Amino acid sequence: MKVLVLNAGSSSMKFTMFAMANEKVLAKGMVERLGSASPHLIYSRHDGLKKEFDTKIKNHTEALKGICDMLVDKEVGVIDDLSEVQAIGHRVVHGGERFTKPALVNSNVKEAIKDCFALAPLHNPPNYSGIEACEIIFPGVPNVAVFDTAFHQSMPPEAYLYAVPYDLYTKYSIRRYGFHGTSHHYVAIATGKYLDRPFEHMKLITCHLGNGCSMAAISNGSVLDTSMGMTPLEGLVMGTRCGDIDPAVVLRLIELGQGRNEIDNTLNKRSGLLGVAGIGSSDMRDIITAEKKGDQQALRARRMFTRRVVKYIGSYYALMGGADAIVFTGGVGEWSDFIRWKIISKLECLGIVADKKKNEETLGKTGIISAPESKTIVLVMPTNEELMIARSVVNSISHPA
Repeated sequence: MKVLVLNAGSSSMKFTMFAMANEKVLAKGMVERLGSASPHLIYSRHDGLKKEFDTKIKNHTEALKGICDMLVDKEVGVIDDLSEVQAIGHRVVHGGERFTKPALVNSNVKEAIKDCFALAPLHNPPNYSGIEACEIIFPGVPNVAVFDTAFHQSMPPEAYLYAVPYDLYTKYSIRRYGFHGTSHHYVAIATGKYLDRPFEHMKLITCHLGNGCSMAAISNGSVLDTSMGMTPLEGLVMGTRCGDIDPAVVLRLIELGQGRNEIDNTLNKRSGLLGVAGIGSSDMRDIITAEKKGDQQALRARRMFTRRVVKYIGSYYALMGGADAIVFTGGVGEWSDFIRWKIISKLECLGIVADKKKNEETLGKTGIISAPESKTIVLVMPTNEELMIARSVVNSISHPA
């Protein structure tokens, strides 16, 4: 089966084409800068061939058409005809409480995605547009929605409820949903396979650290808690998001004259590493470089970042009564041995010890980075959300609800 995986954002459409018989990536890429004067298409084939160029693409339907033209191109394509695409998987950020697993798209599923527009105004509308574009260009081909929130719906009420009047939950769905669920689910399963233990029989702390960051406490296949909340703003210090703050900060910003949009921009786009480090970058590599050159503000930002991760690991460790493994994934989690070392060094009180050499050698690949005497295994597990979506597509079609 050939499966096309799409991630439609507000100004981009990413794609990956899989041959699922051997889970091989045939081609991948994206159309970026949608809505601007110079949209750009990037296309990479499995053999290393790469093409990129500016286009006149205006919307998601045209972006999908441009992607399809590349996939069937006689010189650079990977299929002879679009009829070879047997199913399409879509990343959908918010599924609310309704979706606990991927869903074969029908009119009811589409309406449910629209119902979550208010909960994810920047993400669900373009996700929905991507589905509609596929219905035009691939009539009759099944679409499967894979929700970032779905894996976290196993959380108990004491984890997902906020301590606010209960009718705010019942009337307005104000609660913790959690995000990056596809990534957390993928690395949990992959960790179980790597350690030769079903993840359903393990206690895992998964750390998805990138520009956006989240963590999850996973016990016996269920999420007991996760760091992101009603939106992806809550939790860890991130590239440009503030993470956990006193809600009264928002009230104070209102008193200072900031409106809703300005506050949203401040907390989501001007905070985090970008806001604290003061070097004009939210990239952890730049933060570390500045720290090593003696920049005290960059040092402060990095310390805030690692401190918050340590706090969540400690709380999740206590919540689950221990952990079989701590898993690092995401761009920072997979590639920054410096950040991992700073985090693990603070966990020795729990009997968790890193192997310095293994940590330095394990970059962008799977590997155990804890010392033999460590009470808990620590490992790096690269995430693959696109493959997880493709697998979910095959499973949803093979075993419809």
